[in-house]
Order: sequence, then structure tokens, then C-alpha cells
Amino acid sequence: MHAPRSDAPPVPDTSAAASGSAAARVYAHVKERLLDGTFPGGSLLSENELSQQLGLSRTPVRQAFVQLEAEGLLELYPKRGALVVPVAASEIEDVFEARLLVEEHCARRAANAGARLVADLEPLIAEQEKAVAQGAPGMAAFARADRHFHRAIVHAAGNAILTRLYDALRDRQQRIATVSLARNPGDAERFVAEHRGIVEALGRSDGPAAAGLVSAHLRAARDVARGARDA
Repeated sequence: MHAPRSDAPPVPDTSAAASGSAAARVYAHVKERLLDGTFPGGSLLSENELSQQLGLSRTPVRQAFVQLEAEGLLELYPKRGALVVPVAASEIEDVFEARLLVEEHCARRAANAGARLVADLEPLIAEQEKAVAQGAPGMAAFARADRHFHRAIVHAAGNAILTRLYDALRDRQQRIATVSLARNPGDAERFVAEHRGIVEALGRSDGPAAAGLVSAHLRAARDVARGARDA
């Protein structure tokens, strides 16, 4: 039996693992664009076009689409492609109800972290201000910084289960924020001011005030999201 020649061309890896890796890349590529609004609700994505753009076969694209459909972000139509599911009114209400329950409680507890938490939040506010200065083109970056700001407060409360619950909501939160701010970019400046008020209360270790400001902020953000969807 002869050993294979060392100068022979490599055999293409057609294993399930290789396919899975390609599908993961497509998944990350498409999901990022779903969350930042590049692929808006109601648009139709083509397997063939995406596979050509990414230099991959249609199989990993299809696998990624199936996973995103399971997350409620896409709706598959055989031989046509995948429809980007628009943000629904029920999704807005459900997400903000969950956020209010989690974040009011966490803000009250996170006030015990004091200056340490403020030091984590200040750079995130600086990111938000930089994004606001860019106007409409900066709203996707603002939505990401906003998400990290709120997560830092939840994490500082020290309850790992609540942090995981918040993380489970994070994609829907970012998508809703991106959609609403794209329609009303001026609201981001007000949100930054509200964030600064929350940070001031946390810096004083005033839990009740921080919880109240978080509640008012989230209710205002929910109203913006409602208005953007109805526009």
C-alpha cells in the first residue's frame, strides 16, 4: 500500500463539522444585519444571493436560515427565500414588560456597587454620545452601547440567573431599539441624558432613585418603540 504523495492537493473537507462552521459564519453575518437594521423587517433574503456574496454553497446558508427561523427572526418560504419578520406589537410589549421586572430590581441592588459600577458605565455613555453625534448612521452603534449599558447594571446586581434572563432578551432588545431609533434618531440624545441621571443615582448609592429612573426610562423607550412601529 502506497502512502499518499506529500505534494498532492488537499482533499476538500466536506464533513458535517466543516459545513457547521460555514453555517455559523453565515448565521453570524445575517444575524448582525438583522439586529442593526441592514436587513429590515419585511425584506426577502435569497439563499442564492447570500451564498454568492459569501463564497459558500447554499447548504450552510439554508442551515443558518433554519436556525434564525427558530429564533423568530426569519420566516422561510421554500424556493423563494426567507422573509425578515417585522417587529410585532406583542414583541415590544413582552420585551419591555420583562425588562421592567428585571431592571428595576437590579438597579435597586446595583446601587450598592457605587463608584465601581459608575466607572464601568461612564465609557458606555461616552460611546453613546459618540454615536449620537453621527446622527442616523450612528443609531446601530448607539443601540449596541445602550444594550451594554443596561446589561452592566443588571450584572452588577449579582444575580446570575437574572443576568442570563437579560441575555436571553438581548437580541430582541437591540433589534427593537435599532428599528425605533432609525425612525426617531433624536430620541437617542434624550436617552443619553436619562442614562446620566441613572448613573448619578447609582453613584450616590441611592437604590430607590435608580430604580425609579430606570423605570421611567424604559417606559419612555417603550413609547418610542410603539410609535415607531405604528408610524
